[in-house]
Amino acid sequence: MNEAGAISLVIGEIREEGYHNIIVVDGYSTDATDRIAFGNGVKLAYQHGIGKSGAIKTAIEHENTPYVLFMDGDGTYDPKDIWRLLNHADRYSHVIGARDKKYIGLVHRFGNWLISRLFGLLFGIKLTDVCSGMYLLDTTEAKNYNLDEPGFVAEIELAAQSAAKQQLSEVPINYRPRIGKEKLSTWRDGRAIMSAAFILAWRYNPVLLCSALAGLLAIPAASILIWVILEYLARAAWHLGWALVGTLLLVLATQALTLTGVSLLTRNIERRIMRISNQDLPKSIGLES
Repeated sequence: MNEAGAISLVIGEIREEGYHNIIVVDGYSTDATDRIAFGNGVKLAYQHGIGKSGAIKTAIEHENTPYVLFMDGDGTYDPKDIWRLLNHADRYSHVIGARDKKYIGLVHRFGNWLISRLFGLLFGIKLTDVCSGMYLLDTTEAKNYNLDEPGFVAEIELAAQSAAKQQLSEVPINYRPRIGKEKLSTWRDGRAIMSAAFILAWRYNPVLLCSALAGLLAIPAASILIWVILEYLARAAWHLGWALVGTLLLVLATQALTLTGVSLLTRNIERRIMRISNQDLPKSIGLES
């Protein structure tokens, strides 16, 4: 969207690295970005849907190659690093390019660190740059992913689904100053991404979220009920209200723990199915050949 100042440079650099299957997804730019891209001889697609998630959907729908690599059109990412991501595509369906922080401002750097740490806690994976705009996807897997969240949450939603399948990794890449006007709103988009992380954790990895909730509820529940019992035994004082509060918290903690168990069982079954499928795939290929 409105990257007329950088799009030709980006396309040229990608071609210099030997990649020629290039598609530019345009969000109905008003600065001739689409005409410039078309003039450079690449495939041009006009996005449907809203924001970045709509652009990603459009790109995935137009590609049938084994892998698809996404890169912002503002000149910040170096195509010389594409091989680093492609090098791990046979083992992971989603590889993120973790940016060098040199040209990222202190506020954005802190926000990205905070979001990445939160994502890691919610999904049980260690990442340093979950918000990166350069990443490689297995095209077949990507076509089955959901992209329902608006704005700059798209990368987080993709990462959440890949992390739930244990198919997410990252490699270090370079990062350069952008060409043109920045579109990211630090506080608005930061808050949206943080809140979306919890929603996505509930949707794709409820085990850690439910277990944390169970622990947070169980501690005050046990404290209140123990205090009520001690008060009754020591002074024959019965605190009915506090007893009800403690019991309610205990019931909620038990329910959260039950959800954790069910979610964990479901994930174990999914992992076994995926492992069996992966083991059977080479055999079937061998038989066909």
